[in-house]
Amino acid sequence: MTRVRGYLHPKTATGAASIVPAPPWHYSGDMLTIEYRTDPERVRELLPSPLEPAAEDPGAVALIWADWQSCAASGQELLDPVRSQYQEAFAVVRCTYRDRTYSRCVHIWVDKDFALLRGIHQGYPKKLGAIHQTRPHPFGPAPRIASGARFGATLAAADRRLAQAVVTLREPSATGGFVNAHPMAHHRWLPSIEKGGGYALDELVESRAASFEAGQPWRGDAELELFASPTEELARLAVREPIAAYYQQVGVVWDGGRLLESPTSGAE
Repeated sequence: MTRVRGYLHPKTATGAASIVPAPPWHYSGDMLTIEYRTDPERVRELLPSPLEPAAEDPGAVALIWADWQSCAASGQELLDPVRSQYQEAFAVVRCTYRDRTYSRCVHIWVDKDFALLRGIHQGYPKKLGAIHQTRPHPFGPAPRIASGARFGATLAAADRRLAQAVVTLREPSATGGFVNAHPMAHHRWLPSIEKGGGYALDELVESRAASFEAGQPWRGDAELELFASPTEELARLAVREPIAAYYQQVGVVWDGGRLLESPTSGAE
C-alpha cells in the first residue's frame, strides 16, 4: 500500500507539497490593536452555545492588524520569504465557558493560503483579503516607535474596503490591551460529505501560545471606520465608544490546542 505524507493537504509521497508543515509554528510580528465597545447583542449573536458573553464589558471588541513572519521548527521559510510573510486583520471578542474567560476570533482575513489553512486547523474562521499597515523604521519618513507616531491600516475583501484606521501613539503602556489577552475558545467545524449528515467534525477547543515574548507596548488613540459589504459582516460590530489603541512587536509559538468538548466526546 502506498503511504502518503504531509501534515495537511496535499499529501504526497514525500510530503514536501503539504501546504504547511507540522507544528510547532513560530511567529514574529507587528500588531496594531484597536479596542472599542459595540452593542453587546452584536457580540452575543456571534457566540454559539455553550459560550456566553463576558460578564464584564460584554460589548468590548479588539480589531487587530498583524504583519507576520512565520515558520516551522526548521526556520527554512524565513529564507524563502514568500513562504513566511503574510498579513492579517481580525476581530476578537471575549466570552465565557464554564466560568472561565476566553478570547474568540469572530472574523479574520489573511492574504496567503498557508495562513488560511493553518488558521482553519486552529479554529479561526479565516477568509482571504487584502491587508496593509504602516511599518515602523528607524530611518527616513517611516514612523518610529515613539510618542506622536502615526500608523495607517486598511482591510479589504472581495474588492470592497471593510475597515480603515489611523493609530497615533501617545505613551508606553503596561499591556497591549485586554480583549485579546486570554486563551482562545474556537470551534472546529467540518460538515459531513453526506447530505444531511450533520458534522463530521464538531469540536470546541482551547488554543493558546506555547510561549510568548513581546517588546514594550505603546498606547494611543485610533480613528476607525467600518464599511458595509454584501458578503461580510464586520460592520455589524459598529463602533459605539472608543477604548484605546496599541502597538506591540511580539514573538509567539503555537504547538497544539486542547479539546474542551464535542458531541461525541462529551465535556472535559
